[in-house]
Amino acid sequence: MLEDNYVLLPSGVLAFGTGLKEQNIDERVQRWQENITNMAFFLILAGSQTAEIEGISAAGLTAVSRRYTAVADAELLLRGPNLPKRWPLPPLPAGVSPALISYVASRFLKIKPTIISAGLLQTPPFPHLSLESPEIGPARCLSSGNAMERTRVELLLDGGFKIGKKLKKSLLITECVPGGTSTAFAVLSGLGINVNGLISGSHKNPPSELKTKVVKQGLQAAKLKKNPSSVELMAAVGDPFQPIAVGLLMGARESGQEILLGGGCQMLAVLSLALNEIEPESRSEFLGKISIGTTSWLVDESLSSAKNRNSFIHLMNHVANYFKVNILGLASGYRFNDSNQKVLRDYEIGYIKEGVGAGALSLLAQIKGLTQKEMIERCDIEVGNLFNSDNEKLIKGSK
Repeated sequence: MLEDNYVLLPSGVLAFGTGLKEQNIDERVQRWQENITNMAFFLILAGSQTAEIEGISAAGLTAVSRRYTAVADAELLLRGPNLPKRWPLPPLPAGVSPALISYVASRFLKIKPTIISAGLLQTPPFPHLSLESPEIGPARCLSSGNAMERTRVELLLDGGFKIGKKLKKSLLITECVPGGTSTAFAVLSGLGINVNGLISGSHKNPPSELKTKVVKQGLQAAKLKKNPSSVELMAAVGDPFQPIAVGLLMGARESGQEILLGGGCQMLAVLSLALNEIEPESRSEFLGKISIGTTSWLVDESLSSAKNRNSFIHLMNHVANYFKVNILGLASGYRFNDSNQKVLRDYEIGYIKEGVGAGALSLLAQIKGLTQKEMIERCDIEVGNLFNSDNEKLIKGSK
C-alpha cells in the first residue's frame, strides 16, 4: 500500500515525497526529457571491507566474489553481454545484475558513463578516472569506526567537487558499491536520523539486525562528538563512493545544474551528507534541481510486516523531515512479471531491487518513450545473450 504523498504520472512513472506539487513534477520530468541526450552520466565504483562481512550483502555469493562485483558490473554496462570480459559477473543467490537493465536502458538512450573508481582491488580494464592512488585499496569495515583517513575523504570530496563545478550540463550520478547500503545506514544514523528497519539491500529479506549491530559497533568505536561534520562521519563509517558523490553533487549545484541521483538508500545518504554541510536557510534552494531516481521494486518494498508501508518512501520522508525540506523521488514503472527469464522475474519477488543506476536509467528510458513491452523484450534478449557468453555457468545457478 503506497504512502499518501505520491503522484502517478501518465507515463507510469511514480513521483513521491513530501510537499509534492503536480505542476512542479511535470516541469521537472519535462526538463529531463529535454536534457537526456545532453547530460553528464557518472558511474562511481568503490570498495569497502564492510562487504566482506558474512551475510551482509547479496551482491555476490561470497566475500571474495564481492571484491570484484563493481568492476564486473561496470564491464557489463559498458560492453554488454556479448563481448568477452576480463571480470565475469559474480554468482548471485537469485536474479541477475542490475547492470543488465542499465545496459539496455542506456543503449536505448545512447548514453555511456564516465567511470570514477576508488578503493577497488582491481585496476578496471576500461577507461576510468582515479581521484587517488589505486594502491590505497578499499575502505576499512565500518565496524572499526575508522573506515578511512580524513585526508582521503577530503581528497575525494575535493576531486568530486572540481568535476561537478566544471559541468555545463545536467548530471546523473550512479554507483556500484557492495556493502553500500550498510555504510549508508551508518552515516544516516550518525547524523541522528532514525533509519532502523528502513534500509534496504540486495537480499530478498535484508539482514536488518546484522546491519544494525555492525552500525552500532562502528559508531561506538568512532566516538564522534555531537553533530559531527559530514567529513568526520564518512571517515568514521563511510565508503569512498560517498565523498566523491557528495563533492560531485555540491559542485554541480554550484554550477546550476539539474541533478538526478540514481539509486536508493545510498543516494539518500549522499544527499543527507550534502545537506548537513549547508546552512538550514539554503537547503530548500539547494534541493530545487535535485531528484532521486529509483526502481518500482525498491519503492514497493515493505521491510516491516507489522507496518504495511513503503520503506524507501518512509525513509525519504524521515530525511526530509529531519532537514525540514521537500525531497522529490521518481520511480520507473517497468515490471518483469511478463518476462520469459526467471532471473528477471526474481526482481518481482524482492531480489536485488536496484543498483548501477538501473532505476534512474530505466526512468529516463521510460520518459524518452521505451514502452514496458519493449523493455521486457530487450532485457529478455540480453539475458539470453548473457547465458550464452562466458558468464553462463555463473548465472545458471539462479535460473
